[in-house]
Amino acid sequence: MADNLSEALKTLKLSSADSASDSVEGCLDCLLKALAHNNVETSGKIQEMGALAMMPALLSAQNSCTPKVANIIAEVAKNEFMRSPCVEAGLIPPLVQLLNCKDQEILLQTGRALGNICYDSHSLQAQLISMGVIPTLVRLLGVHSQNTALTEMCLIAFGNLAELESSKEQFASTNIAEELVRLFSKQVEHEKKEMIFEVLAPLAENDVIKLQLVDAGLVECLLEVVAQTVDSDREEDVAQLKTASDLMVLLLLGDESMQKLFEGGKGSVFQRVLSWVPSNNHQLQLAGALAIANFARNDGNCIHMVDTGIVQKLLELLDRHVEEGNVTVQHAALSALRNLAIPVANKSKMLLAGVSDVVLKFLKSEMPPVQFKLLGTLRMLIDTQADAAEQLGTKTKLVERLVEWCEAKDHAGVMGESNRLLSALIRHSKSKNVVRTVIQGGGVKHLVTMATSEHMIMQNEALVALGLIAALDLDCAEEDFVGANLVQVLHKLLTDEHSAPEIKYNSMILICSIMGSGESEPLHKEVQSLAFIDVVSRLRSHENKTVAHQASLTEQRLTAQS
Repeated sequence: MADNLSEALKTLKLSSADSASDSVEGCLDCLLKALAHNNVETSGKIQEMGALAMMPALLSAQNSCTPKVANIIAEVAKNEFMRSPCVEAGLIPPLVQLLNCKDQEILLQTGRALGNICYDSHSLQAQLISMGVIPTLVRLLGVHSQNTALTEMCLIAFGNLAELESSKEQFASTNIAEELVRLFSKQVEHEKKEMIFEVLAPLAENDVIKLQLVDAGLVECLLEVVAQTVDSDREEDVAQLKTASDLMVLLLLGDESMQKLFEGGKGSVFQRVLSWVPSNNHQLQLAGALAIANFARNDGNCIHMVDTGIVQKLLELLDRHVEEGNVTVQHAALSALRNLAIPVANKSKMLLAGVSDVVLKFLKSEMPPVQFKLLGTLRMLIDTQADAAEQLGTKTKLVERLVEWCEAKDHAGVMGESNRLLSALIRHSKSKNVVRTVIQGGGVKHLVTMATSEHMIMQNEALVALGLIAALDLDCAEEDFVGANLVQVLHKLLTDEHSAPEIKYNSMILICSIMGSGESEPLHKEVQSLAFIDVVSRLRSHENKTVAHQASLTEQRLTAQS
């Protein structure tokens, strides 16, 4: 075999490129045979004898030998060590050129060769994209959709290329959505559907392509897959149900595609997805809840959904997952409730429906993603709702859990949301009972720390809450204020030139609350020792009129006290 191979390679180098002579054909057959017998060794020999340099000319000749030449390149490029030599030998341009020919065997072998050379190399795949292979391959898929092997070759290529961001724009300018949906709707084999799914998922991350896929009827195909697989225990059906429902949720992440499917809340797709929530299948429950969370991305949709009773469906779903719950379903259902609670018009309706009671059942959760969504949902619900804020803010168990989560250093999101909810309970209730519950629960020091946050919105929320604590129950809070160095924090905020005007304003309001109370000697002493009077007198010339005015008032208050 080795002697034959060496002979064949020598003969090949002597033959002229354009002759489709029997000798060339025989040499190529010999190479293919040797590659089939021992690919690695043969590939090494092909490189050693410089045969790759012959290939571009053989490819450009386009004759009966061409499919064999492309096949040899495809086989050789299965080996990682051969890919760079193939590129260096200049094989990519003539191969790309061959994608325009009509011969299906040449197309197939050329596609394989390009795929193998560029396998796992983003830079080479990007080169192919810049050479315009995407529109060419999409056209091939349309023309040769009856040819199974060619179709698979195109799908594998799309799967690889679609991972690259640079490909999305090119894909969006072709009719790939129609071609893939047409192909998908004809498939009965599980493997084929999986192959198409692997192309659809990365493509559907692009908003333009999302809309194209919706217009091409992908959603109907996905709903069909769900209907066919929902009651099956077969592993491949379970996998397909997950892929189809996940893809459905992905399509809803685009604003235009989501609104198109919502159809003012009357869309058949929207209705079908709603029916997934009460299902007994965890995957469908998850997808249904995530879909609602996506539909709930604007106020109009949210108000419509709450008016049509979706909240009850979500609460029933959550109730099913309190004990031994599925964390992903809990997280998704809470995400949906949080989004639905954003419009002011929905808050009181959702509170009446008992949302806060069901959400509180998850306080014992040890899963940070669930904790995070639970906190966000409660915070949205009590926004502007004084009674609800008072009811929740006087629940000792809730406040204690919040204080515990305010120390969750490993989970910044949970920590931030706990602080914000603690502050919101005080700000929206303006209730002495809530203030006292927070003080007794040990929450004051966390609100003081929150006032030093790098996020201005959180600083502000903390200062307003601390101002209310000082105004409503300074006596009870004094020890915590001293222990948390509140006065030093306020001094730093007022002297820091980077502090926003709102921060300076609310810091001075807080100073006035502290000084306005006759009984807080330790705090008064700290304020005097840090010469706040000098700090605020400088702020009287602040460019922000509100800040300047408050500085005058604060200076008067401090002067009166000294």
